[in-house]
Amino acid sequence: MLKEEKLDALYICIPPFAHGNLEEKAAQLGIHLMVEKPIGLDVSTTENKHEIIQEAGVLCATGYCLRYLDTIVKAKEYLRDKQISMVRGHYLTSFVNTPWYREMKKSGGQLVEQATHIVDIIRYLAGDIITVHADMSLITPLGIPNIDIPDVTSVNFLMKSGAVGHLDASFIQPDHRIGLELLGNNFRLSFDGSNLTIVEEDLTITHHTKVNFYEEQDKAFIEAVRTKNKKYILSDYENGLNTLRVTLAANESQKKQKVISI
Repeated sequence: MLKEEKLDALYICIPPFAHGNLEEKAAQLGIHLMVEKPIGLDVSTTENKHEIIQEAGVLCATGYCLRYLDTIVKAKEYLRDKQISMVRGHYLTSFVNTPWYREMKKSGGQLVEQATHIVDIIRYLAGDIITVHADMSLITPLGIPNIDIPDVTSVNFLMKSGAVGHLDASFIQPDHRIGLELLGNNFRLSFDGSNLTIVEEDLTITHHTKVNFYEEQDKAFIEAVRTKNKKYILSDYENGLNTLRVTLAANESQKKQKVISI
């Protein structure tokens, strides 16, 4: 297809272990890219891809779709002049039956493959994470062949701003719940799925999302390609790489049982 067709853009929506050199091939042909998260499973490979994408001068978005929520826009506006002191996130869901998901060498585990969405939105709203310390375990007898990824994950982190944070992830639940809280002096922003509640001393306001974030992400990417204007893309390849650094550092922390600096 890359040889025989003239493409404006290419969506690379494949498992994290399977990217090969698809990004490099497409970028060198001048094809703009939308790359699903996570963008890979090791930093050096993705850094090399990033360099080639930059040299080719093509647009490249990454699939951090939560950034396109209208409630995230409201949160970002609200936080513009606020100091965040604490961050609390969770990604609690049921098991994904996709065979490659259960193998660490293919998916990177739940934090890298799924809860990366919460890590990314934390970075988007609260800034860079500079250290992580993680505990993970495969503890529940699920009877799943070939599983070697943790089913429970707990990550503590420190942000460049000085804020402290925590993230929980698990896939042993009967339902699906994701959420995030951002705490500061006399205010709290709380996401329950896609909806936002802002709590102050004498005020509580809830904003319900009115958009399909997948559709908003697609529209933004297509408009960026149509106009050759990067401003529509809220998560480029470099951002995907920076979020990947955090989740892989957490895996390293679990393996070495030490705090990892990013």
